[in-house]
Amino acid sequence: MQTESAFSPLKNFTSDRLCFACGKDNPFGLHMTFLTDGRIVASEVIVPSYMCGWGDLVHGGIIATLLDETMSWTAIHLLKRLILTRTMEIEFIQPAAPNTPLRTEGRIERQIKNTEAEVGAVLYNSENQVCARAKGRFALLSAKLMRRMKIMDDRTVDDFARCYERD
Repeated sequence: MQTESAFSPLKNFTSDRLCFACGKDNPFGLHMTFLTDGRIVASEVIVPSYMCGWGDLVHGGIIATLLDETMSWTAIHLLKRLILTRTMEIEFIQPAAPNTPLRTEGRIERQIKNTEAEVGAVLYNSENQVCARAKGRFALLSAKLMRRMKIMDDRTVDDFARCYERD
């Protein structure tokens, strides 16, 4: 990874290992892992050619997934809240090639209130050129609220609470 040595690995807070973006046990997934320096959350990934659209280019939906997952991990780990993506806007700047290192970086742009944040992410190619950038608004939720809403399974919510919340 091209990130600086001040970055340290982030541990996935959940025991669910089947997430398409970050699950280690998903045979069709991206297997993203993340690092942070406390301000930025970054990942390096190589997208396989079976995730291409036409013309041997990484499919735009896969690029959207890379950016959404990076923004999600950024909000979860830097703000220590469970999240749901409310909105996401992507600017595709240039194509991304498969089977080459791609890097994402996410940042908290601003915390709007205790229950919402704006997060940004950028996708870089192996020459450090910007391929795409995204902005998203994320709902910030406590484990207690997630349990009450029944959106996420109890195991994942419990895993999060053990890792981040001080009840």
